[in-house]
Amino acid sequence: MDQTPTTRMLAWARNSTIYRLERKMMTEKQLFDAITRKAKEKFEGISEAQIKAVADFAVKFAYDQNALNDVAYAEISTRSAVRSGKSRKAIAYKLASKGINGDMAVTALDATNDVFAAVVFARKRGFGPFRRNELDEKRKAKELSAFARNGFGFEIGKMIFDMSRKEAEELLHSSSVF
Repeated sequence: MDQTPTTRMLAWARNSTIYRLERKMMTEKQLFDAITRKAKEKFEGISEAQIKAVADFAVKFAYDQNALNDVAYAEISTRSAVRSGKSRKAIAYKLASKGINGDMAVTALDATNDVFAAVVFARKRGFGPFRRNELDEKRKAKELSAFARNGFGFEIGKMIFDMSRKEAEELLHSSSVF
């Protein structure tokens, strides 16, 4: 069987790449995996070598068009995640699952502020300074364990837990990081 992709396969890869990247930002790994998966479905009897060549072609085409940028993806994803209350640990895990290498992830995570993200998380969940109900031992354990499950250290959880509502709102409004 021929190991080089056909002209039709390459044209499909180009069009599929354009279609995907017009709709959402992707990492190199995400694009490679999506093209690989779809090529297997689309072309009957396609060899593994052809699949890899088609996916490599799609990634190269995306880079040639300046439509693929893992560094920008990492920075944008990180800013968005912090604004929605995600911890550094949770963001790092998500970036790794998307194929962002360690150095790029570290660079993107340098600008994060776990205290800010924890206050956002507390506001979303009605915890700590944003609590609506009286605090009892069961509620306290629930709130602190929710912080831990979401990747915030005990110190940060306790800090947010003990903040006044005014302090928390000031931190949210004064943070110009994001």
